[in-house]
Amino acid sequence: MAKNKLTLIKVGGKIVEEEATLKQLLNDFSQIEGHKVLVHGGGRSATRIAEQLGIESKMVGGRRITDAKTLEVVTMVYGGLVNKNIVAGLQAFGVNALGLTGADMDVIRSEKRPVKEIDYGFAGDVKAVKAETLKMLIDKNIVPIMAPLTHDGKGHILNTNADTIAAETAQALSEYYDVTLVYCFEKKGVLKDEHDDDSVIPQLDKDLYKKYVDEGVITGGMLPKLDNAFRSLEKGVTEVVITLASGIGKDTGTRIVN
Repeated sequence: MAKNKLTLIKVGGKIVEEEATLKQLLNDFSQIEGHKVLVHGGGRSATRIAEQLGIESKMVGGRRITDAKTLEVVTMVYGGLVNKNIVAGLQAFGVNALGLTGADMDVIRSEKRPVKEIDYGFAGDVKAVKAETLKMLIDKNIVPIMAPLTHDGKGHILNTNADTIAAETAQALSEYYDVTLVYCFEKKGVLKDEHDDDSVIPQLDKDLYKKYVDEGVITGGMLPKLDNAFRSLEKGVTEVVITLASGIGKDTGTRIVN
């Protein structure tokens, strides 16, 4: 039997933290037909509010070191301020949104990242996504809006990378739906030339990806994004799209296919 389609959108903090881009996102997201889920970040708001509270933000390789005080800030900002602004905004567009962290209904359980070269503090690595719980909501036309927070099952909230939450949730939901995972970021897609914003590669399979990596066309921060995308395809996701936030629901960006 054919599965129903589901679109899972991951948006970075910058998009949901500025009024104009947030409004555009809410409008575009509300236009997506069928089942949908939104996973959001919110790092800049967390940094700003931490600063107002006199708490220093420490980053290593783009990832936040989450000490006890920082955990309080990200819990407030991601699970409260950013999440509820999105939920309220979507209600205005007629979307029956429900804000969730991984702790709500035990939707995403993680374990505290082990200390290796770096101690990330209260950072979580995803262990399990309860897709059947999300399905129960989705099938009632409730739209989950997921904050980048999970829990360890022992009463502790953990700060968790939003890209990872999006990938793991998409993979888990692919058991029940035909899932398209859309990563929204600041470029129009995967570029052939990083200095030319219009040099978008429209479609990438593994062979073409390997060729572009060998030729030095695709490098740097895009490599882990694409490795993550291909891993999602291997674990059941139908397609992954990397595009601008304004490209949501349109035939734009780079499609990653098996």
